[in-house]
Amino acid sequence: MAVVARLTESDVSLWLDGGWGVDALLGSHTRPHDDLDLIVGLDDVEQLEDALAQIGYVRVHGAPPLSFEMTDPDGHQIDVHPVRFNHAGDGLYRMASGVDWVYPPDSLSATGKILDRDVPCQTPEMQMLAHTTGYALDAAHRADVEALAERFDLLLPPFDSA
Repeated sequence: MAVVARLTESDVSLWLDGGWGVDALLGSHTRPHDDLDLIVGLDDVEQLEDALAQIGYVRVHGAPPLSFEMTDPDGHQIDVHPVRFNHAGDGLYRMASGVDWVYPPDSLSATGKILDRDVPCQTPEMQMLAHTTGYALDAAHRADVEALAERFDLLLPPFDSA
């Protein structure tokens, strides 16, 4: 995944999220993904956009400080979730509803692997919380949650299926 290589070699503060974040934590590609979800420091958004523009990505929807999407000419999509860090080190992601999702300082401290490359990720516990809060899970996302619970000995929360 060339985009991950480019970004992890840059000085952009970022963490993998979503399905690729789960795969990185598990250390293997478990399913197809239609996008790449990134958590990015709000102060690094411009640098991120510049790095992605060099490989053909343009912003197509949304704008910081809220989430936004970038795509390349082949239709590959990156969903960017900017966070601003407060004095306590919490990452605050402003959702479209106006509510802040809080990433405690230690929740962005994991390292996973994509194509034998170390990549920064959310912790398994934070991935589990993000995957099970606020929406019903389809089969693919339920499998993600179950794989995280099994690999990292996490309690599988009750959830509804989509």
